Amino acid sequence: MKKNTKIYIAGHRGMVGSAIWRKLEAEGYINLIGKTSSELDLRNQQAVNEFYSKEMPEVVVDAAARVGGILANNDYPYQFLMENLQIQNNLIDGAHKNNIEKFIFLGSSCIYPKLAPQPLKEEYLLTASLEPTNQWYAIAKIAGVKTCEAIRKQFGKDFVSLMPTNLYGSHDNFDLKTSHVLPAMIRKFHEAKIREEDTSHSEPVELWGSGNPMREFLFVDDLADAVFFALENKLPEYLYNIGTGMDLTIKELAETIQKITGHTGEIIWDSSKPDGTPRKLMDVSKMKNAGWEATTSLEEGIKKTYQWFLGNSEKYKEVKM
Repeated sequence: MKKNTKIYIAGHRGMVGSAIWRKLEAEGYINLIGKTSSELDLRNQQAVNEFYSKEMPEVVVDAAARVGGILANNDYPYQFLMENLQIQNNLIDGAHKNNIEKFIFLGSSCIYPKLAPQPLKEEYLLTASLEPTNQWYAIAKIAGVKTCEAIRKQFGKDFVSLMPTNLYGSHDNFDLKTSHVLPAMIRKFHEAKIREEDTSHSEPVELWGSGNPMREFLFVDDLADAVFFALENKLPEYLYNIGTGMDLTIKELAETIQKITGHTGEIIWDSSKPDGTPRKLMDVSKMKNAGWEATTSLEEGIKKTYQWFLGNSEKYKEVKM
């Protein structure tokens, strides 16, 4: 690609989209397009088609989606299925009809079967049943993967799907009711540390489950780097896992975050709360063989995320600095 290639990043304000935007800017790309949801409703097919006709981007990165945790997926199954289908169908079909040759579709490791062998390989897609709690989101994302594969197969266009593992980083969600495990831990340990400093007493932190499940985490800037690699190169296959290929226990994660935040109190594990899937690890050999691998260590990524949190804590009323 040339530095003035016109690139549209859908979802450019989110954690993933903003990281991709920063990466492309840092690499010298000067013709990036982003639209907020109030400027362009991606669920509206006519609006998306008019946007494509007017702006005529040469490349599209789809980092837009309706996302949420288990509770949100369970309470709003129709919205999670339908809105994600609408968003991606409008973006993919509009790109195809406007003769866009390069499209990057971003999904999630939840597309793979609940009980698939570990580590998760790309060929496990559609081989067994999904995790029931987030199947609505997963089905939409699988449809997106298959739509891009169909366009690639029938029309020879460079439409590729990247499936990241659990992401974290700057612009993450630190709301304790809706956030994922890593940012929630950062906030919990930070707030306990502040209370320790205020009272001069040890402040325990209570966490869900046994701490035994194993999870893989990818720093969002590494995902942005993978997207950049996919933009700069023509990947030979339609689907690639994006991760570190390494996991750790939730207990080890908690201890790492505790050390980085400076909290010194006890960690209490509430084993009456659910653990979830015992292990969820991605096989990332296909992307590694293509020429890309993650470079940010978990400790380095958490330190950077914690620094971002400290600089943006006014969004979270309970946090005292």
